[in-house]
Amino acid sequence: LTFLTVVFCLASSVAWSETVNSDDLVEREGVYYKKFTDVPFTGTVTGEGQGEIKDGKKGGPWVEYWKNGQLSSKGTYKDGNKDGPWVRYNDNGQLSQKGTYKDGMKDGLWFSYYDNGQVWRKGTFKNDKRDGPWVDYHDNGQLWSKGTFKNGKEDGPWVSYKKEGTVWEEWTGTYRNGVKVK
Repeated sequence: LTFLTVVFCLASSVAWSETVNSDDLVEREGVYYKKFTDVPFTGTVTGEGQGEIKDGKKGGPWVEYWKNGQLSSKGTYKDGNKDGPWVRYNDNGQLSQKGTYKDGMKDGLWFSYYDNGQVWRKGTFKNDKRDGPWVDYHDNGQLWSKGTFKNGKEDGPWVSYKKEGTVWEEWTGTYRNGVKVK
């Protein structure tokens, strides 16, 4: 009986700590499985995506890599959803985006960057929709536009500039619910 108990415990711990390459997993309706199985995967993932999965859901710290080996993104999952700070990189290693997720949705201040490292845009999200002040820049650092979003749509005064710095009248005005009213 002691022998069977030891064998059972060892078998359970091996299954619990299984390690697979990310190429050996498939995702179905937000749940990860080893290829050719119908049992949600639990264990450690290596390869282009690296982290832990429990009962088919990503959890804890995760990193992902481009095919060329450069870091693609890093952040944390909670119950299968992105949760907390995340950063993304282009395949050349240049920072592309950074911001925060809450329960799988963008929430809070986000930044996006051009390939040359210049800030492209910065603004706030609420429940995965733009909500609050937003500023966009041309790739030369010149202000492109600034205004406010409410529930994903332009709301209030907006001003836009051409790359050389002159006001872009066509896009400057007051918006309500995403429609230019003035």
